Amino acid sequence: MQIRTWMLPAALAAALLVQACATPSSGRSYARHEARVAWDVKHGEVVAVDDAVIEGRRSPLGRIGGGLVGYQVGRTVGGGTGRAVAGAIGAVAGAVAGQAIEERATRERAWQFTVELDSGRTIAVVQARDQSFAIGERVRVYLRRDGAARVAKA
Repeated sequence: MQIRTWMLPAALAAALLVQACATPSSGRSYARHEARVAWDVKHGEVVAVDDAVIEGRRSPLGRIGGGLVGYQVGRTVGGGTGRAVAGAIGAVAGAVAGQAIEERATRERAWQFTVELDSGRTIAVVQARDQSFAIGERVRVYLRRDGAARVAKA
């Protein structure tokens, strides 16, 4: 089966969409490696809520997929050795563009919660906007020894 040039952008878009649906940095969603891991639970009060952005992923998928698309598109220009050169230039440009598209597609809007713990310590946690909190609201903060933290409704 021969792959048509128009099929490659569609395949790349589908792959990026699947990757974008991966587990977000959320207060309620956990990555598989986070299951069955102990978290310390602290209680506190939200003292500030600010907008934040969690940058997107830059995996080989975007770079390689973009490079393949760019190569195919580039090869449609010219003939002979010019076709090969155009394909190579298209591959480089496509790889750069593919990685940028992947980063943008997987970027998440988030909240930065500043929480004053009952112990008096104040921390900030950034997580996806899967739930919102009001200033003064009581919350549970899940903390791990490696520094990971989550905020959840009390």
